Amino acid sequence: MKANGTVFKYGDNVDTDVIIPARYLNSSDSAELAQHCMEDIDKEFVKKVQKGDIIVANKNFGCGSSREHAPIAIKAAGVSCVIAETFARIFYRNSINIGLPIIECPEAAQNIEAGDEVEVDFDSGIITNKTKGTSFKGQAFPEFMQKIIKAEGLINYINSQQ
Repeated sequence: MKANGTVFKYGDNVDTDVIIPARYLNSSDSAELAQHCMEDIDKEFVKKVQKGDIIVANKNFGCGSSREHAPIAIKAAGVSCVIAETFARIFYRNSINIGLPIIECPEAAQNIEAGDEVEVDFDSGIITNKTKGTSFKGQAFPEFMQKIIKAEGLINYINSQQ
């Protein structure tokens, strides 16, 4: 399983209220949430993001509240993967539960820049910056997590096993 796209880069402590502002949480419609994804930190994000693009951030991405709306908004906006130095634990789990691939790799997060073209191989954990010709080793996804992501989330995965 692979992801390939153009990078949107953010810093430390990108919290769930920035990923999807609380004023839009009266909806659970993923398409509507996607229209407001990242707007309080990057007003151009929803205008520029293309299917398959990748978010790269520094430390503690997804901190704040434990709502699933944040990874849902990111996935529905078309983002294929989030790479960060570290993730807030509840965001990490919520992302896998809804089928959004995320990968921790401090070296990649520090060296990849906005606009770079990046490929992520989830089987090996290799992150390749095609723009700069560099590669980084992140944590590969275990097979069971890849199955959850391929099924578009934990509920779909469980339902497919019955």
